[in-house]
Amino acid sequence: MLDFKLKIGLVPNVRNLGDFKTRKGIFEPAKGVENKNKAVKFIRDNFSDEITEFVDLEWLNELGVLYDNNDCDKVADYLKNEKVDAIFIMNCNFGNEEACGRVAKAMHLPTLLWGPQDMVFEPDGMRYTDAQCGLFAISKQLKRYNVPFSYIENSPVESETFKEGFKKFLSVATMVKNFKNLAITQVGTRLNPFKSMLTNELELTEKFGFNMQTVNMAVVTDKFNKLYASKAAELCGDIERIKELYDVADLTDDALKKMLTFVYVYKEIFEETGADVLTTECWTSMPLAVGANPCLAMSVLYDMGYIVACESDVCGAVTCALLRSAARGKEAPLFGEFTVRHPENKNAELLWHCGPFPYSTKAEDSAAKLFNTKPSFRAKDGTYTLARFQGERGNYKLLGGNYHTVDGPHTFGTYMWAEFGDMSKLEKKLIYGPYVHHMTEIYGGYSDVLEEFCRYIPELEFDPVEG
Repeated sequence: MLDFKLKIGLVPNVRNLGDFKTRKGIFEPAKGVENKNKAVKFIRDNFSDEITEFVDLEWLNELGVLYDNNDCDKVADYLKNEKVDAIFIMNCNFGNEEACGRVAKAMHLPTLLWGPQDMVFEPDGMRYTDAQCGLFAISKQLKRYNVPFSYIENSPVESETFKEGFKKFLSVATMVKNFKNLAITQVGTRLNPFKSMLTNELELTEKFGFNMQTVNMAVVTDKFNKLYASKAAELCGDIERIKELYDVADLTDDALKKMLTFVYVYKEIFEETGADVLTTECWTSMPLAVGANPCLAMSVLYDMGYIVACESDVCGAVTCALLRSAARGKEAPLFGEFTVRHPENKNAELLWHCGPFPYSTKAEDSAAKLFNTKPSFRAKDGTYTLARFQGERGNYKLLGGNYHTVDGPHTFGTYMWAEFGDMSKLEKKLIYGPYVHHMTEIYGGYSDVLEEFCRYIPELEFDPVEG
């Protein structure tokens, strides 16, 4: 399963001058400590929650800040022992560029850089920190050490600029954490009719460190039959809940029972293989093997926090993991492919699939039905992010961009109508680029998060939807 928890190491720093202990005025350590105390309190008060925690340097010295180059190894060792997922360099006055660079290099983790804006100018002309000036110096040291980093522009800690920038970094750090440890299990073989879903397992392992595993259909069939029998009581309750949500048409309870047995099958595969995401065979082998399609189960599982990408789409499963991580688990991804253009709006497209959208994404005014055994409803309106992770001839890209839903014709399956800035240009990008028709969407605007994430993955290039 994906992990959305983060522990962030706060690394406040100040400049170390010869008269450090007695200095007053410009670069006065006490003024830097005031900035540190204010920023740390604000961060803890506004961003600590059940999935986000922070460690600081209050243990290091009487000021609780990094200033001595000789403390770099001590700070890095502490943060490693704390198992932090990312670090935040807080430049509380002009700062110490060497110390910041050395700690960031030693950690080799997502790194955020920021310093509080100077707001105090005394009548005699005195100012105290020059934090912005030091940010330029620290950034160059990070670049020279080849440390990828994110940056929040020089701003007050209470500002919207800081809050939005920090929230964005939390999303990016969550994406990096999950991407660099991603375990993918493929259930069954690739659907033979879909050559477009071909992937290079060896390349994904070598370039990105993915753990690629497989489960064959004989194992799946055996699991299905055992769980169909052993989970009879649970499945009865599941059937009743589905009937409360969907018009099940003329489907029998036995048909529903088979469709919902897949929920337990996939959950067991997750547990046994240690997978973060699954990609699966579906309509070409499942009906033949067990007499049911897994589309309803996929919809159910997305709302339970599991990702099961249909039609053997490995890159689709990776994209789902990225978007769910960007949302830090607070939204479920949708698996809607480019299908047909809007008959009246030249910049709108039908994002559709035969049933895997999570029920939580359903529009309130859309009736939920099981059409040809698969969920059928329109997704809720609003702003979404579209993405696709894809490789071609060893080069990997992450397509990403935001769009808004628009009205369009009613159709079957799970779907929405999406409006882009220039659909003709986007269509050509998909035709000539490495991408396939499968896409992943998530509610909310995360395009800038996807772009920032690619800073941390050298083998991955961000490709804007509207670019």
